[in-house]
Amino acid sequence: MARLPSAERRRQLTEAAIRAMTRDGVPRTTTRSIAAEAGVSLSVFHYCFASKQELIESVITTITDHYVALVREAIRPRETLGETVRAGFQAYWDHVSAHPGEHMLTYELTQYALREPGFEHLARRQYEMYRDTYTELIEHLRCAMDFELTVPVPVLARYLAAMTDGLTLNFLVLGDDTTWTSILDTITDHVSGLVREEVRP
Repeated sequence: MARLPSAERRRQLTEAAIRAMTRDGVPRTTTRSIAAEAGVSLSVFHYCFASKQELIESVITTITDHYVALVREAIRPRETLGETVRAGFQAYWDHVSAHPGEHMLTYELTQYALREPGFEHLARRQYEMYRDTYTELIEHLRCAMDFELTVPVPVLARYLAAMTDGLTLNFLVLGDDTTWTSILDTITDHVSGLVREEVRP
């Protein structure tokens, strides 16, 4: 077995954990099954992760980073703010549609962390990451497109996190249909209505 740097092994095991948890569910995924999925020995797993808490936190961070990278690329400034916001939502939604199992996993991780004694802080950290992600994206757009908001950034960030969370769960439960495009258009209009474009002297 090739020797890899510890950081690369952690990444390999985290990606293996995401695949295994998506396929089998969080409660049924063991450290042994993750090691097997990654094609490494159990001792390598324990060398890279001191605890299951540490692994779950790495899984949550990695999944969130996947979404952030997609949306950040999609929201490069376009001709109008509405087009830019809509592109960001569409990029996220395309990922939800293409990878529903991975998004279902995020809800499983939340429930698991809330129910498992000593893991509760991981659920809180998960939703703090969602909030922080939207804060970062909003600030990025504010700098790139030069506008100001009619609501505080923390309020809009929490609103977007809650709205996206609920919409994703609705999709996972109800499945795909023709209404989602109109829903995303409505959300875009609503968010754009919270922005007051700034004209510099």
